[in-house]
Amino acid sequence: MIKKIDHIAIAVHNLEEAVKFYQQFLGLSLADVEEIEGMDTKVGFFAIGETKIELVQPTKEETGLAKFLAARGPGIHHICLEVDDIEAELMAYKEKGALLIDETPRKGAHGMKVGFIHPKTSGGVLIELAEPPRAKD
Repeated sequence: MIKKIDHIAIAVHNLEEAVKFYQQFLGLSLADVEEIEGMDTKVGFFAIGETKIELVQPTKEETGLAKFLAARGPGIHHICLEVDDIEAELMAYKEKGALLIDETPRKGAHGMKVGFIHPKTSGGVLIELAEPPRAKD
């Protein structure tokens, strides 16, 4: 079950340069920056209430994100939806006929488990599903 929009991701060529707009013009504070090795990206987050804006920069040229930037330039890359059980959600989407980029979750920012639904399934929008880490008992 989808709980909320976790973040809207914006592809950028240079994270440090892109941050300036959100700080200077929108008055937002950069919450954190993280490099995600398994996804070959560097990300920065701005919190706006419960939702975040994620600026995402590729760290390698041969990634899907780098290809996206080369073809389309900077702009909205994906929408991330928070879910309770990502494995179950990915299986349910697959059973309904969705084309998945990730059939099993991978590690995303902030320790989340993430998986992507291909834009061919969703009318051209890349959808990320994310399950936050469980609180330790």
